[in-house]
Amino acid sequence: MLDIQFGQASDFGKVRTNNEDACGSFVPQSRSQGRSHGFLFVVADGVGGYDFGEVASATAVRTLVEEFSKASPGAMLPSLMPRLVQEANAAVHDCALQPEYRGKKIATTLVACALRYDQAVIAHVGDSRCYLIRNGQVRQLTQDHSLVNEQHKLGLISSEEMASSEARHVLVRSVGPEMFVSADIATHTIQPDDIFVLCSDGLHNEMPADEMARIVTQHKPMEEVARELVARAVEIDGGDNTTAQVIRVRAVEQVGMYRGRPYRLSSL
Repeated sequence: MLDIQFGQASDFGKVRTNNEDACGSFVPQSRSQGRSHGFLFVVADGVGGYDFGEVASATAVRTLVEEFSKASPGAMLPSLMPRLVQEANAAVHDCALQPEYRGKKIATTLVACALRYDQAVIAHVGDSRCYLIRNGQVRQLTQDHSLVNEQHKLGLISSEEMASSEARHVLVRSVGPEMFVSADIATHTIQPDDIFVLCSDGLHNEMPADEMARIVTQHKPMEEVARELVARAVEIDGGDNTTAQVIRVRAVEQVGMYRGRPYRLSSL
């Protein structure tokens, strides 16, 4: 069975007086639920410049976790995750229609990682990220839905210009402003000792990849690792809310697929 350890931490930072980040998780309560549903981890960051960012991020996380827990047993994660992100989008969008929020712009980023058997399915909208640390090497699994990233992909600006651009926080896609949103979905085969980091931009904007790898590969409890990761990012800058979830894979259950259904592989 898939066996993981995880920890999470969040910090206001040195400047903000409220925390517009949110995070949540679904952890199976039995072996059978681990096979029928799996694990889910989510980080969201209320979009700066809009109103009620903390409402948007908390609503998106709560909706995604609740709907994941109610999904049909054995639902295929690559098709389930886009639907759940859309439901989170609808929930955030509907907030703006409530009397206390009417006329306000409400939006959030979202990155989610669902794990089952030997697969991880990553869904994201905005510039919250998911990283994979394998054999000490950091790999960014998501690409920001930001204006500067779109310009970079078109060859209009360099990586150095991206980092220094005043428009680097401008998003071209987020959860909530429109009735529908398209999430990027990617499936990855996982291995024992893999480590996933889900984080808001308050962390990834400040944290060098080699320092991230050094911190998360320590042999410490995952809660302690997550707190140290966030504390280091705040120490470096602290100009934004900072949130991270750290997930360490201890064992996987390898499966094959037949007509869209998993079956356990015989051990040799």
